[in-house]
Amino acid sequence: MQDHVEVAPASRLEGLVRSPGDKSISHRSLLLAALTNGTSTIRGLSHGEDVASTRAIVAALGAKVSDDEGILAITSDPDRLSASASPLECGNSGTTMRLTMGVVASIAGEHRLVGDASLSTRPMDRVAEPLRLMGAVCQGTDAIEHAPITLRGSSLTGISYRTPMASAQVKSAILLAGLRAAGETSIIESVATRPHTEEMLARAGAAIEITHDHEVTTVRLRASSLRPQNWQVPADPSQAAFFVIAGALVGSGAIECVDLYPGATRTGFLDVLARMGGNLERTLDDAGHLRVVSRPAPLLGTQIDSAEIPSLDEVPILAVAAAAASGLTVFHDVGELRHKESDRLQGTADLVRALGAVAHIEEDDLHIEGVGGADSFAHLELTVRGDHRMAMSAAIAGVVGNGASIDGFSTVASSYPLFLDDLQGLR
Repeated sequence: MQDHVEVAPASRLEGLVRSPGDKSISHRSLLLAALTNGTSTIRGLSHGEDVASTRAIVAALGAKVSDDEGILAITSDPDRLSASASPLECGNSGTTMRLTMGVVASIAGEHRLVGDASLSTRPMDRVAEPLRLMGAVCQGTDAIEHAPITLRGSSLTGISYRTPMASAQVKSAILLAGLRAAGETSIIESVATRPHTEEMLARAGAAIEITHDHEVTTVRLRASSLRPQNWQVPADPSQAAFFVIAGALVGSGAIECVDLYPGATRTGFLDVLARMGGNLERTLDDAGHLRVVSRPAPLLGTQIDSAEIPSLDEVPILAVAAAAASGLTVFHDVGELRHKESDRLQGTADLVRALGAVAHIEEDDLHIEGVGGADSFAHLELTVRGDHRMAMSAAIAGVVGNGASIDGFSTVASSYPLFLDDLQGLR
């Protein structure tokens, strides 16, 4: 993929998009297959570099991985997985590193997890701390446990752990470790996060229980043997968000996004966009997956709480919508964006300002005063520093506005290699 991209504006976008296989589910299907005795298959796996890192790690730990025209077969025996003699390369993927830490915590031997320059700036202490409480020996390069991570697997004991921040990755790492730990592992969340891991564990036969008490979610898990599954990965709603918002901001046309995972923790951006005035049609197909048609509509500013979009992945592209809206939009409690592939909070504010809108950060809140229409955007010139979501948000801003010149665009290969092809197909 080229590193410098020129995006020309379009007055009309029309057509159908199936975004790549959901990244979150793709990572988890690979790791759960490695923790299952027998052969599991996976269809619809994401082809991005992040998921490729997880796939390579599964093989490095001893699972047999084969690919027959896009249908992956993984044969494994979790009792025979072993430490790799080579470092486990996680690339740019925080999900790969954090979830793999949970998997290898119960595999005897010394595991070394490495990543690229961007991933090596992201905090891993949030996973290392609970794994140490369970009995693993884990060490990064400093107090915040930056990668490279050295982890020595051992016999684990379940813990009761209240997550200090909303993080599906932390929850998932603890659950993957708890799958082979003595006693019960329980995780208490004050803000519900993506439930993919617990949904998939339940389907595979794990002894898992989820309870909700007011705003608190508790997940309890006991050591379990998993049944082989035929995993079907739906399309990624976080990747579809770019096209849904493009459909709302472009001058004319309609964009249809299909086969999306429908869970509420992944589709909050649709509720936000609808509240802003977005013209959205939402239906479920026969498989229970979500179909969304987005058409142009004038948008108004709104108040957005972080709990509406727990992973915060959709904040950059929602910020483009806010920049095009009339009035003030405030994203509340989004400080966790500082710890993504880049300082995504500052990067999002910079993107909005480059479009000609007003943006400022007050502690963990992002305030955006829109320009009243994407046709009023300035021509965008932006350098993206290793952050795929910032790159794709910039491209959408350019196509619905007055064009964009983007450097560092090749980072999009980590999650959506065919993004520009799909965008071009809508012209």
